[in-house]
Amino acid sequence: MNHSVHAAGLHHSEPQGSPHRMVHTMGVNQMVHTMGDDLVKKYAKTFPRKFLIITVVAILVDQLSKTAVFHLLSLGESVPMAGGFFRLTLILNPGGVFGTRLGSQNFYTFISLLAIGVTLWFFFKTRTKENSFRVGLCLVLGGAMGNLIDRFRFGEVVDFLDFDFFNITLPPTKILFFKFPGFYLDRWPVFNLADSFVLIGMVLVIVHLLVSKDTPTADISDKSE
Repeated sequence: MNHSVHAAGLHHSEPQGSPHRMVHTMGVNQMVHTMGDDLVKKYAKTFPRKFLIITVVAILVDQLSKTAVFHLLSLGESVPMAGGFFRLTLILNPGGVFGTRLGSQNFYTFISLLAIGVTLWFFFKTRTKENSFRVGLCLVLGGAMGNLIDRFRFGEVVDFLDFDFFNITLPPTKILFFKFPGFYLDRWPVFNLADSFVLIGMVLVIVHLLVSKDTPTADISDKSE
């Protein structure tokens, strides 16, 4: 008899609607919501709305410009807009920024993801009062995401801005045991607005690091005491 009662006690559990379980569940939910609110507030301070707008606008402008050119031109078509200096030339670029080709499509997809990750890390983990540094990071982020969207949609990047800025000529030379065959650029590689955003953003970041007295520092305030 006693053994039966004791065994029944071991298997006894509170009903689903018991007050104790309801209070416990409400406490857990409240804790989760509080942690979520704190996390949102924390990153809202780190990534203010104005910087988020810059990134989103960069992505939208890039994608809308590519969509417009796709409707205006056929692949490979080139239309002069300002004589020989500027043309709209629609191509698909399997390489990187400004037509660079250092690896496969998967390589450049990985580089794009890495660039986005590093940019976000710098944005959230550095503290600086200078807007130019963060605006630069936002432009890099927007440009990298714009080209990454192309890679997911088409497997390649849409380029259409075709400029003839100036020619570059580097004669063949020999340095120690290395022979440089030389380099000649008659017309600049076709690029897009995302490439421009990345370049402008990098220039802003580098100028800030070289000129500004407000050097970005790592944020270690999150560590618990």
